[in-house]
Amino acid sequence: MGASKKSKKKKSVLKRILTWAGKVILGLFIFSILIVIIYRWVNPPLTPLMLIRKITNDAPIKQQWVDIEDISPHLIACAIAAEDNHFLGHHGFDFGAIQKAIDERKKGKRKRGASGISQQTAKNVFLWANQSWVRKGVECYFTVLIELFWSKERIMEVYLNVIEMGNGIYGCEMASQIYFHKKAKKLTLHQAALITACYPNPRKWTPSKPTSYINNRASKIARLTTLIGKISFDEENIQKARKRYKNYKGTKTRKHERVKG
Repeated sequence: MGASKKSKKKKSVLKRILTWAGKVILGLFIFSILIVIIYRWVNPPLTPLMLIRKITNDAPIKQQWVDIEDISPHLIACAIAAEDNHFLGHHGFDFGAIQKAIDERKKGKRKRGASGISQQTAKNVFLWANQSWVRKGVECYFTVLIELFWSKERIMEVYLNVIEMGNGIYGCEMASQIYFHKKAKKLTLHQAALITACYPNPRKWTPSKPTSYINNRASKIARLTTLIGKISFDEENIQKARKRYKNYKGTKTRKHERVKG
Protein backbone atom coordinates (compact mmCIF):
# COMPACT_ATOMS: atom_id res chain seq x y z
CA MET A 1 0.00 0.00 0.00
CA GLY A 2 2.87 2.36 0.88
CA ALA A 3 4.61 1.60 -2.41
CA SER A 4 1.41 2.38 -4.30
CA LYS A 5 1.11 5.78 -2.60
CA LYS A 6 4.74 6.62 -3.42
CA SER A 7 4.18 5.64 -7.05
CA LYS A 8 1.10 7.85 -7.29
CA LYS A 9 2.99 10.72 -5.64
CA LYS A 10 5.85 10.42 -8.15
CA LYS A 11 3.41 10.40 -11.06
CA SER A 12 1.70 13.47 -9.63
CA VAL A 13 4.99 15.35 -9.29
CA LEU A 14 6.04 14.34 -12.81
CA LYS A 15 2.68 15.46 -14.17
CA ARG A 16 3.04 18.87 -12.48
CA ILE A 17 6.57 19.26 -13.85
CA LEU A 18 5.45 18.37 -17.38
CA THR A 19 2.46 20.70 -17.12
CA TRP A 20 4.71 23.54 -15.93
CA ALA A 21 7.28 22.85 -18.67
CA GLY A 22 4.52 22.79 -21.28
CA LYS A 23 3.23 26.17 -20.10
CA VAL A 24 6.74 27.66 -20.20
CA ILE A 25 7.33 26.37 -23.74
CA LEU A 26 3.93 27.65 -24.88
CA GLY A 27 4.61 31.02 -23.25
CA LEU A 28 8.00 31.33 -24.98
CA PHE A 29 6.44 30.33 -28.29
CA ILE A 30 3.72 32.99 -27.99
CA PHE A 31 6.25 35.61 -26.81
CA SER A 32 8.58 34.90 -29.74
CA ILE A 33 5.79 35.48 -32.23
CA LEU A 34 4.58 38.63 -30.47
CA ILE A 35 8.07 40.19 -30.28
CA VAL A 36 8.67 39.53 -33.97
CA ILE A 37 5.33 41.13 -34.86
CA ILE A 38 6.08 44.14 -32.61
CA TYR A 39 9.51 44.61 -34.22
CA ARG A 40 7.81 44.82 -37.58
CA TRP A 41 6.98 48.41 -36.62
CA VAL A 42 9.00 49.12 -33.45
CA ASN A 43 12.78 49.38 -33.73
CA PRO A 44 14.69 46.99 -31.43
CA PRO A 45 16.16 49.15 -28.63
CA LEU A 46 19.03 46.76 -27.85
CA THR A 47 20.35 43.41 -29.03
CA PRO A 48 21.87 40.51 -27.05
CA LEU A 49 25.26 41.15 -28.71
CA MET A 50 25.27 44.78 -27.56
CA LEU A 51 24.64 43.68 -23.99
CA ILE A 52 27.22 40.88 -24.16
CA ARG A 53 29.92 43.24 -25.48
CA LYS A 54 29.02 45.77 -22.77
CA ILE A 55 29.15 43.23 -19.94
CA THR A 56 32.21 41.24 -21.03
CA ASN A 57 34.36 44.01 -22.59
CA ASP A 58 32.77 47.18 -21.20
CA ALA A 59 32.37 48.25 -24.83
CA PRO A 60 30.24 51.33 -25.54
CA ILE A 61 26.96 51.09 -27.42
CA LYS A 62 27.06 53.62 -30.23
CA GLN A 63 24.00 53.43 -32.44
CA GLN A 64 21.74 55.87 -34.26
CA TRP A 65 18.72 54.40 -35.99
CA VAL A 66 17.80 55.60 -39.48
CA ASP A 67 14.97 54.63 -41.82
CA ILE A 68 15.91 52.73 -44.95
CA GLU A 69 15.18 55.84 -47.03
CA ASP A 70 18.11 57.47 -45.24
CA ILE A 71 20.56 54.70 -46.10
CA SER A 72 22.67 54.90 -49.24
CA PRO A 73 21.43 52.53 -51.99
CA HIS A 74 25.11 51.68 -52.45
CA LEU A 75 25.26 50.21 -48.94
CA ILE A 76 22.14 48.12 -49.53
CA ALA A 77 23.57 46.82 -52.81
CA CYS A 78 26.95 46.08 -51.20
CA ALA A 79 25.33 44.17 -48.34
CA ILE A 80 23.51 41.96 -50.83
CA ALA A 81 26.61 41.54 -52.99
CA ALA A 82 28.79 40.51 -50.07
CA GLU A 83 26.38 38.58 -47.85
CA ASP A 84 23.38 37.30 -49.77
CA ASN A 85 23.15 37.65 -53.57
CA HIS A 86 19.67 36.11 -53.65
CA PHE A 87 18.22 37.94 -50.65
CA LEU A 88 15.21 39.19 -52.59
CA GLY A 89 14.52 35.83 -54.20
CA HIS A 90 14.59 33.28 -51.39
CA HIS A 91 12.49 32.88 -48.24
CA GLY A 92 15.28 33.28 -45.72
CA PHE A 93 17.61 30.47 -46.73
CA ASP A 94 19.87 30.35 -49.78
CA PHE A 95 20.06 26.57 -50.12
CA GLY A 96 22.52 26.84 -52.99
CA ALA A 97 24.99 28.75 -50.81
CA ILE A 98 24.39 26.37 -47.90
CA GLN A 99 25.10 23.32 -50.08
CA LYS A 100 28.23 24.94 -51.48
CA ALA A 101 29.50 25.66 -47.96
CA ILE A 102 28.87 22.03 -46.98
CA ASP A 103 30.69 20.73 -50.08
CA GLU A 104 33.69 22.98 -49.44
CA ARG A 105 33.95 21.85 -45.83
CA LYS A 106 33.89 18.21 -46.92
CA LYS A 107 36.80 18.94 -49.27
CA GLY A 108 38.74 20.57 -46.43
CA LYS A 109 38.61 24.02 -47.97
CA ARG A 110 38.39 27.25 -45.99
CA LYS A 111 35.01 27.62 -44.31
CA ARG A 112 32.71 30.08 -46.02
CA GLY A 113 29.64 31.74 -44.55
CA ALA A 114 26.29 30.44 -45.73
CA SER A 115 23.97 32.49 -43.51
CA GLY A 116 21.93 34.95 -45.51
CA ILE A 117 20.84 38.42 -44.44
CA SER A 118 17.58 37.19 -42.91
CA GLN A 119 19.46 34.61 -40.82
CA GLN A 120 22.01 37.18 -39.71
CA THR A 121 19.23 39.60 -38.78
CA ALA A 122 17.49 36.92 -36.72
CA LYS A 123 20.75 36.14 -34.93
CA ASN A 124 21.68 39.79 -34.32
CA VAL A 125 18.27 40.86 -33.02
CA PHE A 126 17.16 37.86 -30.97
CA LEU A 127 20.11 35.59 -30.14
CA TRP A 128 23.61 35.23 -28.75
CA ALA A 129 26.81 35.09 -30.77
CA ASN A 130 28.44 31.73 -30.01
CA GLN A 131 28.18 28.81 -32.41
CA SER A 132 26.11 25.77 -31.45
CA TRP A 133 23.49 23.55 -33.05
CA VAL A 134 20.91 24.74 -30.53
CA ARG A 135 21.52 28.39 -31.37
CA LYS A 136 21.49 27.58 -35.09
CA GLY A 137 18.16 25.84 -34.72
CA VAL A 138 16.62 28.79 -32.88
CA GLU A 139 18.13 31.11 -35.49
CA CYS A 140 16.34 29.17 -38.25
CA TYR A 141 13.09 29.42 -36.28
CA PHE A 142 13.36 33.21 -35.97
CA THR A 143 14.40 33.46 -39.62
CA VAL A 144 11.14 31.80 -40.63
CA LEU A 145 9.20 34.19 -38.38
CA ILE A 146 10.76 37.40 -39.70
CA GLU A 147 10.35 36.23 -43.29
CA LEU A 148 6.70 35.53 -42.49
CA PHE A 149 5.88 38.76 -40.65
CA TRP A 150 8.37 41.31 -42.04
CA SER A 151 8.88 42.60 -45.55
CA LYS A 152 12.26 42.25 -47.26
CA GLU A 153 12.65 46.00 -46.94
CA ARG A 154 12.08 45.84 -43.16
CA ILE A 155 14.57 42.97 -42.79
CA MET A 156 17.22 45.00 -44.63
CA GLU A 157 16.44 48.11 -42.59
CA VAL A 158 16.81 46.28 -39.28
CA TYR A 159 19.92 44.44 -40.48
CA LEU A 160 21.77 47.62 -41.45
CA ASN A 161 20.79 49.31 -38.17
CA VAL A 162 21.86 46.59 -35.72
CA ILE A 163 24.84 44.85 -37.33
CA GLU A 164 28.16 45.29 -35.53
CA MET A 165 30.44 47.61 -37.53
CA GLY A 166 33.27 48.18 -35.08
CA ASN A 167 34.11 48.06 -31.38
CA GLY A 168 30.90 49.34 -29.79
CA ILE A 169 29.68 50.62 -33.16
CA TYR A 170 26.33 49.31 -34.39
CA GLY A 171 24.46 50.19 -37.53
CA CYS A 172 25.37 52.01 -40.70
CA GLU A 173 24.58 55.55 -39.55
CA MET A 174 27.04 55.52 -36.66
CA ALA A 175 29.63 53.69 -38.77
CA SER A 176 29.29 56.27 -41.55
CA GLN A 177 29.70 59.20 -39.16
CA ILE A 178 32.67 57.70 -37.30
CA TYR A 179 34.59 56.33 -40.28
CA PHE A 180 33.73 58.84 -43.03
CA HIS A 181 32.23 61.83 -41.16
CA LYS A 182 29.03 61.79 -43.17
CA LYS A 183 25.50 60.43 -42.96
CA ALA A 184 24.76 56.90 -44.19
CA LYS A 185 22.63 58.38 -46.95
CA LYS A 186 25.68 60.13 -48.44
CA LEU A 187 28.02 57.11 -48.67
CA THR A 188 29.68 56.54 -52.03
CA LEU A 189 29.92 53.08 -53.59
CA HIS A 190 33.58 52.80 -52.56
CA GLN A 191 32.88 53.81 -48.96
CA ALA A 192 29.89 51.45 -48.74
CA ALA A 193 32.01 48.61 -50.11
CA LEU A 194 34.75 49.31 -47.55
CA ILE A 195 32.27 49.16 -44.66
CA THR A 196 30.75 45.94 -46.00
CA ALA A 197 34.17 44.41 -46.59
CA CYS A 198 34.82 44.58 -42.84
CA TYR A 199 31.68 42.62 -41.86
CA PRO A 200 33.46 39.29 -41.25
CA ASN A 201 35.51 40.85 -38.43
CA PRO A 202 34.45 44.46 -37.75
CA ARG A 203 36.48 44.74 -34.54
CA LYS A 204 39.68 43.80 -36.36
CA TRP A 205 39.34 45.83 -39.58
CA THR A 206 38.54 49.52 -40.01
CA PRO A 207 36.94 50.93 -43.19
CA SER A 208 38.72 54.28 -42.85
CA LYS A 209 42.13 52.57 -42.61
CA PRO A 210 41.73 49.54 -44.89
CA THR A 211 44.38 46.89 -45.30
CA SER A 212 45.29 45.65 -48.78
CA TYR A 213 43.02 42.66 -48.15
CA ILE A 214 40.05 44.91 -47.29
CA ASN A 215 40.72 47.14 -50.32
CA ASN A 216 40.77 44.10 -52.58
CA ARG A 217 37.62 42.67 -51.02
CA ALA A 218 35.85 46.04 -51.30
CA SER A 219 36.73 46.23 -55.01
CA LYS A 220 35.22 42.79 -55.59
CA ILE A 221 32.06 43.78 -53.71
CA ALA A 222 31.71 47.00 -55.72
CA ARG A 223 32.11 45.12 -59.02
CA LEU A 224 29.55 42.52 -57.96
CA THR A 225 26.94 45.22 -57.29
CA THR A 226 27.01 46.08 -61.00
CA LEU A 227 26.18 42.45 -61.87
CA ILE A 228 23.33 42.29 -59.36
CA GLY A 229 21.86 45.56 -60.59
CA LYS A 230 19.52 48.05 -58.97
CA ILE A 231 17.89 46.93 -55.72
CA SER A 232 14.18 47.62 -55.39
CA PHE A 233 11.77 46.34 -52.74
CA ASP A 234 8.52 46.78 -54.67
CA GLU A 235 6.37 43.68 -55.10
CA GLU A 236 6.94 43.40 -58.85
CA ASN A 237 10.72 43.29 -58.39
CA ILE A 238 10.41 40.79 -55.51
CA GLN A 239 8.40 38.42 -57.73
CA LYS A 240 10.98 38.74 -60.51
CA ALA A 241 13.71 37.93 -58.00
CA ARG A 242 11.77 34.86 -56.85
CA LYS A 243 11.60 33.58 -60.44
CA ARG A 244 15.30 34.23 -60.98
CA TYR A 245 16.13 32.34 -57.80
CA LYS A 246 14.09 29.34 -58.93
CA ASN A 247 16.01 29.29 -62.20
CA TYR A 248 19.28 29.76 -60.32
CA LYS A 249 18.62 26.70 -58.15
CA GLY A 250 18.04 24.62 -61.26
CA THR A 251 21.36 25.45 -62.93
CA LYS A 252 24.73 23.81 -62.33
CA THR A 253 26.75 26.94 -63.06
CA ARG A 254 26.42 30.21 -61.18
CA LYS A 255 26.97 33.58 -62.82
CA HIS A 256 27.97 35.21 -59.55
CA GLU A 257 28.30 34.35 -55.90
CA ARG A 258 28.74 36.30 -52.70
CA VAL A 259 32.27 37.49 -52.03
CA LYS A 260 34.31 34.99 -50.05
CA GLY A 261 36.04 35.83 -46.78
